[in-house]
Amino acid sequence: MHGSAAPRGQLEQEHWAFPPDDVIFGGSPEMRAIRHRLEKVCGTNVPVLIQGGGGCGKEIIARWIHRRSPWSAGPFVKVNFAAIPGSLLESELFGYEAGAFTGANSGRIGRVEMAQGGTLFLDQITDLDPSFQAKLLQLLQDGKFVRLGAHAERRIEARIICASGRKLEEAVEAGQFRQDLYYRVNVFEVVLPPLSARREDIPAIASFLVMQLSARFQRQPSKLEESKIRFLQSQEWPGNIREMENWISRYVLLGEEELARDNPSRKDGTLATKAKIEGGSIPLKRIVREARQAMSRELILRALKANRWNRKKAANELKISYRTLLYEIRQMGLPPKRTHRPTA
Repeated sequence: MHGSAAPRGQLEQEHWAFPPDDVIFGGSPEMRAIRHRLEKVCGTNVPVLIQGGGGCGKEIIARWIHRRSPWSAGPFVKVNFAAIPGSLLESELFGYEAGAFTGANSGRIGRVEMAQGGTLFLDQITDLDPSFQAKLLQLLQDGKFVRLGAHAERRIEARIICASGRKLEEAVEAGQFRQDLYYRVNVFEVVLPPLSARREDIPAIASFLVMQLSARFQRQPSKLEESKIRFLQSQEWPGNIREMENWISRYVLLGEEELARDNPSRKDGTLATKAKIEGGSIPLKRIVREARQAMSRELILRALKANRWNRKKAANELKISYRTLLYEIRQMGLPPKRTHRPTA
């Protein structure tokens, strides 16, 4: 092997207990079939492609595969192509040598090298810059890559798992994704169903989320009553498990009435497909996005107040980085610091 794995502190850490199998796969026939198929490939180095809508648990499945593979002792390194600008992609993935560009005073290993001996999880692969697809193809074919500013090839030995929120076949047909790369990543495909197609699994998922979020927000966990379970099962959840997690976060933080409270994006207990405003209409995606933004703003504001506007403590409670919290504060128009102090 060439290169060395990065210290654990440089890798993404799990800030929550990993869900048990009965929560991940539940009891729905489709998820049981997916688990049965995955068990056959966990011990092999066959590339896996996980497809499914946003928030349906693609990363959880990737971590589940990693934990049951011969590479489980190594790191799990995630790369989200949708979050990395094309100009930074090569240095982020492959690393760079000192002097490779202005400001590169010392070398840095990339996320590919960080995954040495473990699993490299390539998320949102349909968003991969077309100019970089040939280099990724070479990496997947022979495990070789070159740091930015270097000449010598390096080799990586790691499990590769890819994920996509939209059908990769459509990107190929549209000429946005190389066909040869598609065949390389799509050796074993898993398509995860939306949460609305596995309603019988909602009770176990919701109960697990209540326990985890109660621990995260330092609240006393309360058992979900049957009426609340039925309420959760009655919803469509276009944002899947992630959307339900957001609602349960609000339930844990703000009280029992929050799950049943009418939301501007809901009508008769279900998400409205459109809302009429000034003679026009707002698409569903915008409704869901605005509802999530409003809830995120409320959660951040409450965390700041609970920690007397200590932003580092608030970021720690919310399990996000300090830099991310500062960005969210600016984006949401929140004051950067408490504007007044309580009188003694």
